[in-house]
Amino acid sequence: MSNTEAALKERIKELTCLYEVSSIIVNADAAAMVETIRAIALSLKKGFQFPNDTEIAIETPIESFQTGTINHEKCITSNLIIFNKIEGKIIASYNNSESLFLKEEQPLLDNVSIKLGNLLERIEIQKNETSLKRQMERADRLGILGEITAGIAHELNTPLANILGFAELLKEDHKKDDRASGDIDKIIQNAIFSREVVKKLMFFACEMPQEMKKVNIVPSIKSAIALLDATFKKAEVKYIVKIEDEALFLKADIIQLTQIIFNLTINAIYFSPKNGLVTIEALQTNNHIVLKISDEGAGLSDEALEKVFQPFFTTKPTGDGSGLGLSVVHGIVASHNGSIVAENNPNKGATFTIKLPKS
Repeated sequence: MSNTEAALKERIKELTCLYEVSSIIVNADAAAMVETIRAIALSLKKGFQFPNDTEIAIETPIESFQTGTINHEKCITSNLIIFNKIEGKIIASYNNSESLFLKEEQPLLDNVSIKLGNLLERIEIQKNETSLKRQMERADRLGILGEITAGIAHELNTPLANILGFAELLKEDHKKDDRASGDIDKIIQNAIFSREVVKKLMFFACEMPQEMKKVNIVPSIKSAIALLDATFKKAEVKYIVKIEDEALFLKADIIQLTQIIFNLTINAIYFSPKNGLVTIEALQTNNHIVLKISDEGAGLSDEALEKVFQPFFTTKPTGDGSGLGLSVVHGIVASHNGSIVAENNPNKGATFTIKLPKS
């Protein structure tokens, strides 16, 4: 076979390889990246001059695969660029010491690397779009729920006020009758409890009056945690407070902000195992104050992550919680034009992250 024929044969192999890789990428499924990367590696192996002596390794942030043992003393490499950052590489090596790479084989590797990088960028964009869509749908649901909740709260306020008012009058009329007076006290206590539930619902619906002032929130955070010190000791849970600056200024209703710290910290204590650690963190960016409260509990299920801020949703046993604590937190954060996100930690437990605008 002449040199021209041999060279032509190699070019055909390389073009065939690029066509196969393109076909694999076009039909790639984000949920089956192991098979996709494996197929690309095997196809690339066939594109080299000595396929039987060639081994391919592909390293990506999602999956990695290699066809065999890589000889790092005799190899060529192409970096995998994803969103202008090196996030992996493709390696081709010859295990036969007499085999030499053709000058065209480096461009072949580079072309495949570009195609794979484009695929991984596309998958990342799709993931972000899906996540954003889910967040928007969730925000819509919470918004609708807030409107319904506000309506219910307003409707309940008047009859509850009437029940309390008439119960107080009855108690005055029957103060000499111990049994009747005791029963009326129960009516009053339950009406007050119901009024508190309505108040929490109104917090969720962002309908509670606020006194917004620019304040240094650091003393309030430290005071709130100090008040919970006995609760930590009783639950045998440790805690650490991390505050980067002595002054973190924020335009906020300081009472409501303290309620956020209380609710999230008590929640973290409840779900922490004995000797577990709760971390309370506060820091600032150019435009936001960021609060993070983390625990070392079992974390949140997929259902809990989806519904954690909805009123009356709780993962606690019946009688241990009303399911309104986190919905109140969500309402306060929303009324301060902030955001709150719940997510599981990489190892164990969960973290609630709040971002509040400074002004």
